[in-house]
Amino acid sequence: MRTTEHLVVGAGLAGAATAWRLAQRGHEVTVVERTEPAAHDGSSHGSARIFRYAYPERAYAQMVVDAATGWVELAREHGASLLAPAPAVDHGPLRDPRALARVLEEVGVEHELLSAAEAGARWPQLRVDGEVLVQPGGAVIDAEGAVLAMLDQARAHGARILTGWPLGSLERTATGFVARAEDGRSLTAGRIVVAAGAWLPDLVQRLALPAGFVAALPRLDVTEENAFHFPYRDAHPHGTWPTTIHKTPQILAYSLPGGRDAGSAGQKVAEHAAGRSIGSASRRSGAVDPSNRERVTAYVREHLPGLVPEPYAETTCLYTTTPTEDFVVDGVDGVTVLSPCSGHGAKFAPLLGELAADVATGSAPAPERFRVGAAPARG
Repeated sequence: MRTTEHLVVGAGLAGAATAWRLAQRGHEVTVVERTEPAAHDGSSHGSARIFRYAYPERAYAQMVVDAATGWVELAREHGASLLAPAPAVDHGPLRDPRALARVLEEVGVEHELLSAAEAGARWPQLRVDGEVLVQPGGAVIDAEGAVLAMLDQARAHGARILTGWPLGSLERTATGFVARAEDGRSLTAGRIVVAAGAWLPDLVQRLALPAGFVAALPRLDVTEENAFHFPYRDAHPHGTWPTTIHKTPQILAYSLPGGRDAGSAGQKVAEHAAGRSIGSASRRSGAVDPSNRERVTAYVREHLPGLVPEPYAETTCLYTTTPTEDFVVDGVDGVTVLSPCSGHGAKFAPLLGELAADVATGSAPAPERFRVGAAPARG
């Protein structure tokens, strides 16, 4: 039976980052992944996630600043950046660009406020909604590439990566844990980090966690979201397309250059957190919601005139969300649970790996708002 000091369950962005950080600190690490890293039916696949700094709360904006240092470090060690530069644009009456700008000023992030006319002159392919916040340091994250790069760095520091290893159960022993795969394979570990993404709801009762800890976990809502790729009307006539977040009483929409996910021929556009609740990744259907397609296509027609309002590719993806959209980074009795809620967690990956490594080794607690049983954050 194989033995390891730290066992990391899940090889998405969160698990890969944790393995990298633990191995980097000199710990013995084994990663077990249900299928393969950045699996296509998980939350860390593909080449297009938004990296942006704008948050209404200073704590999150500062965390992005801290995470950016980690992305630079990963690029240096990997030999290439996993972030493609793309300015980040925020607009809409419920996005409040001026309030976001005040937060960015506090944390020292470069930004500018543009009138609708100024933004329209800079990006005529967009039809903006009032004043616009621009973050020149925005980017598009290659999620799959980042997972593979972090795992490569973990391996370089001695970590083992086991694929096709779905965790079936976790049992406590006098010295740690026995982890058993669904097919009966097993290994022993001193400490466990569970970063299973949308499979976490199915695993919680199998993790040998105290009942009180399980009861105090925030509700994890797994939803099957829809995303669509719309073709550019011409070959990037205005230079690099920005990423956008547009929030109105009717819709919270985002867009970003689609990268290789759909042949780099268009913009990825979606409605944030508009999918159906499915309880767990195991109940994912893979079927796109026709009504969501209609809403997003209508949105493109009205607000993204630089795109042809006919999707040429579409997919579903998974969000795992707590009621406050805060993350879960906490542990008890040798088991650390890490859930960097989908929809806005990708940009924090290097930092979340640090936080999980701190909790797993006992070197530092996670931020209070991410601990199990923490009071709901106030806006």
